[in-house]
Amino acid sequence: MIRINEHYTKLKASFLFADIASRVAEFQKNNPEREIIRLGIGDVTEPLPPACVAAFHEGVDEMASSATFRGYGPEQGYPFLREAIAKNDFHSRGANIEADEIFVSDGSKCDTGNFQELFARDITVAIPDPVYPVYLDTNVMAGRTGIHENGRYNGIRYLEGSWENGFIPPLPEDPVDLIYLCFPNNPTGATIDIKGLQAWVDYAHKEGALILYDAAYESFIRDDELPHTIYEIDGAKEVAVEFRSFSKSAGFTGTRCAFTVVPKAARVFDANGQKLLLYDFWKRRHTTKFNGVSYPVQKVAAAVYTPEGQAQTRALVDDYLENARLIVAGMTDLDYDCIGGINAPYIWIRSDADSWRFFDLLLEKAGVVCTPGIGFGRCGEGCIRISAFNSRENVAKALAQIKTALAG
Repeated sequence: MIRINEHYTKLKASFLFADIASRVAEFQKNNPEREIIRLGIGDVTEPLPPACVAAFHEGVDEMASSATFRGYGPEQGYPFLREAIAKNDFHSRGANIEADEIFVSDGSKCDTGNFQELFARDITVAIPDPVYPVYLDTNVMAGRTGIHENGRYNGIRYLEGSWENGFIPPLPEDPVDLIYLCFPNNPTGATIDIKGLQAWVDYAHKEGALILYDAAYESFIRDDELPHTIYEIDGAKEVAVEFRSFSKSAGFTGTRCAFTVVPKAARVFDANGQKLLLYDFWKRRHTTKFNGVSYPVQKVAAAVYTPEGQAQTRALVDDYLENARLIVAGMTDLDYDCIGGINAPYIWIRSDADSWRFFDLLLEKAGVVCTPGIGFGRCGEGCIRISAFNSRENVAKALAQIKTALAG
């Protein structure tokens, strides 16, 4: 008989954003006249930049002619895109990442979820709390945890964030093997400086660990003192993999394109402690299980790196950052503590109520959808996340409605 992977039964009943969608749908069913403003999930609302739209048309036109039609492309991505990424995102910041160390994919969610397949089941995994749920759930699916109780899975080393440490978790006290980090952080919007990130790289060298570094929101960094890539840090190429996405920087949530950087110097170990090259294993996995992002979409991604694309995407991100600034100002005026919203599109807000209660309050009284902090981990209890991804008009309206709801 066919048997299920029973590790899936350990997962909580549903994914966080499915829970939110269900509650919102129920509210709309019972209140069909109410307008809902969604500041919950990190989905962009503004259209693709004009340079990207033009490139999309060009790519589709090429696919419409037998002379320029393309079938299967290289699984790692077309050289024109990988070379543009290497030059603009890494060489420009003094990071010696080469084009063939870049793997183009259809999303960082997929890559951060899939990367753990390369590692032994019995490794020790360190995951921040609060955290983007995909890091945790995919390790549960892989069988690296025990059961879920008291808000946590047995077998995971949780790196606790708090208001006292600015939601930048401390280094583990004991050795771990695999470390997930995300900066600018999802969900808290916290950022890490060069000194702080150097400490993690040094720890990984000391313990023989590997860092999976999610930099999906690096385009929101405006502080010149903050690193945009972990490869600005000495020694990072040996101990870190980096994930990037065009979703938020260029509006690709529906277009789907991202990339993962696996330096050829990155090392892992076999059961005997023999050093191996991680690059070879990820390349084998990627080329076996993935047939590549479509040619027109890669053309669109490459357009991001043109002078026009750079100006347009920066303006797009600046617009969301202004939304974030307004949200921080509005919630601060209401005497709520906030983290994020500067160098990040997310605002992490502390409330007096538990997370789901505050979520329900904003939904029912203000018609605003946020994300309950408890959905990101036990350390998120008593907090909510508000996203800056919406129109200026909707953000202003949401803040006005929140002010009225909380004042009442």
